[in-house]
Amino acid sequence: MMESVDAQISYLKPTSLVNRRFWAPGEEVNTGEYEPYPVVIRNARQASKPFTLDEHGFAIADYPTKLDDFENKERIEEIYFPEIKKIAMEMTGADHVAIMGGQIRSSGQTGDVIQPPAAEAHVDFNEFTSQKIAKTLYDKTAQDGSGYDRFIIFSLWRVLSDPPQDWPLALCEAASVKDDEGVSNVKVDVDEIPPYEERFKPIPGEEEMVAATIFFHNPEHRWWYYPDMTKDEIVFIKFHDSDHSRAWRTPHTAFHDAGREGAKQRQSFEVRGIAYFSKERS
Repeated sequence: MMESVDAQISYLKPTSLVNRRFWAPGEEVNTGEYEPYPVVIRNARQASKPFTLDEHGFAIADYPTKLDDFENKERIEEIYFPEIKKIAMEMTGADHVAIMGGQIRSSGQTGDVIQPPAAEAHVDFNEFTSQKIAKTLYDKTAQDGSGYDRFIIFSLWRVLSDPPQDWPLALCEAASVKDDEGVSNVKVDVDEIPPYEERFKPIPGEEEMVAATIFFHNPEHRWWYYPDMTKDEIVFIKFHDSDHSRAWRTPHTAFHDAGREGAKQRQSFEVRGIAYFSKERS
């Protein structure tokens, strides 16, 4: 198996200054401008030591699932979400885990339920959004809790298609990303997408709107992937760890592995959640 692959990852153009994602029923438009950059993506299975959440921001583990239908919402909530909670607690040592939701992604057919792979280097939430969502979800799911002094917003990612996959997941080692890197990509919910010139006008309160973090290219970024993942494996990805003394976020995206003969369309399922660490342990 190859030690690395040469690929392309989309980053923001240096000239992209207003970065918003307008969402309307059945349609979305980005104002941010992106372009592909050549990168080397290393085989994490051949790294000198296993990757860990606190040092690298992501980790792989074996966790078979009992779920056999990832398009059945009721079965997902009944079987898979409890599995995810257990996995997250085992991998982080957290006291409470709340599930935000799950989503199928596919490099083949997409639609209202199945979404395409991610298209650019990003982290799903920025600092402000992470703090806001963590408090809101804790208040909703742990009314009798003692509070928390740390939280991790995460994605638990599982591939559903057989290996090799045509669009694997690329993960950027947290230590290669500076704390001041990244800009907000604000989510703007609208009834219909506004005309082009309207998309760039000031929006009152924009700094407190839900936003992801997107990145300009940095040649110091170290990218990794796990080739030939199976359905019995999961990757835990940190979106935001409130303890910034550890690896606290992992930029990620999909990339086209053009060198794999017989590669199959990638289908995957990700669950977003938040792991909380109780104040009682402090």
